[in-house]
Amino acid sequence: MHRRTLSLLALLPLLGACANLNRDPAAEPVRVVFFNEDSDTLDAPARAVVQSAAEAAARFSNVRVNVFGYAGPVGGAAFNRALSEERARHVSELLRQYGVPAERVFILGRGEVPFDMAPVESRRVEIRLATP
Repeated sequence: MHRRTLSLLALLPLLGACANLNRDPAAEPVRVVFFNEDSDTLDAPARAVVQSAAEAAARFSNVRVNVFGYAGPVGGAAFNRALSEERARHVSELLRQYGVPAERVFILGRGEVPFDMAPVESRRVEIRLATP
């Protein structure tokens, strides 16, 4: 193979990385993990969603990963705030297991959501990529 061809082939991975630098991390879809009532346990489908978010975060060197936990309207406000924080914390721990550095992960338990939302939709964690 010609020497110039080898040089160009060696650059292909770098060119692919440069293409990702021009993408906006905020354009990545919000990933949502759902939970059972009064639970902060991640099942297999939830783990796949978190892994997808970790892979997306890996495509950007300086992206911040915001993890927002929510709870349904059943139970008291203090209980739901704590549950939403636990859900967010469990998702953030799994993100770190999948390679997202801890300093790039920010969690917030938002507590209860309004009654106008279906119960299963309220028991969730949202994973959003954002520029710092």
